[in-house]
Amino acid sequence: MYLYFRYMKYIWCILFLILTCQNPNKMSESYFEHLTPEEKSVIVDKGTEAPFTGEYNDFFEVGIFVCRACNNPLYESSAKFDAGCGWPAFDKVKKGAVNRYSDMSLGYERTEITCARCDGHLGHVFEGENLTPENTRHCVNSISVRFVAYEKLSVATFAAGCFWGVEELFRKQAGVYSTSVGYIGGQTNMPSYKQVCSGTTGHAEAVQVHFNAEEVNYETLLNIFWDNHDPTSLNRQGPDEGSQYRSAIFYHSEEHKNIAEESKNTLDSSERFPKPIVTEIVPATTFYRAEEYHQKYLYKRGASRCSL
Repeated sequence: MYLYFRYMKYIWCILFLILTCQNPNKMSESYFEHLTPEEKSVIVDKGTEAPFTGEYNDFFEVGIFVCRACNNPLYESSAKFDAGCGWPAFDKVKKGAVNRYSDMSLGYERTEITCARCDGHLGHVFEGENLTPENTRHCVNSISVRFVAYEKLSVATFAAGCFWGVEELFRKQAGVYSTSVGYIGGQTNMPSYKQVCSGTTGHAEAVQVHFNAEEVNYETLLNIFWDNHDPTSLNRQGPDEGSQYRSAIFYHSEEHKNIAEESKNTLDSSERFPKPIVTEIVPATTFYRAEEYHQKYLYKRGASRCSL
């Protein structure tokens, strides 16, 4: 009898483990009660929204993407890139935020990704495409996530010649959350790189920097700007000539305007440069994000400086 109860104890323990561990992240209906039928069709029923239709496909604001069902933090906006696939793409995920499952629904193996908290369907993950240094693409349905903006970050925009090298300088600075290269200060809507290079749009190649002012101040960013280009050269930096390569600070607040002007005046009076500084200090206007192949150009190629 003793052996009988002893064995039954083991059997019940094994059954309990099987029942509870088959799917440790089994969907809980409470997470999905507030979803619309369209959201449930993707998150619960593992559907896929049509490409190029999701609200976050062409979206590059600064913040965090959370699970639409349970608000689990999933992806930092700094990990988002334009893969050209029609769905939001991320090359990094917050640690422990997603589950991975084998998916044979199309007749070949893919890797499905779901929210680690509620197990809601997000999309699929692909590796080995060499689109970014992380070599990973989380292909996510817009309808599966929700964006929450970061209000604690400050923004600064600088033009100092070819934006490839300028971006890499700021990207490596501690306290900088994200960098984007693009076009600002012109009169053409949605300009292309080819249009800007023609010098007819009035835009400057620029880098927009989002930073945590508690970790790095605006003065430090200004020093990086002054130290790494020639602010006395009008519409030219090295071999690059044209108004698109002008030296400019596009300020986003009166405080930054005052700091930039004081910094410029101090440098001008210090005789550090042999000629007067010609850097423009003007209000920030619409910043148009450049084509994806320009973003983090040097970082993607493992380079630390431009070598044209």
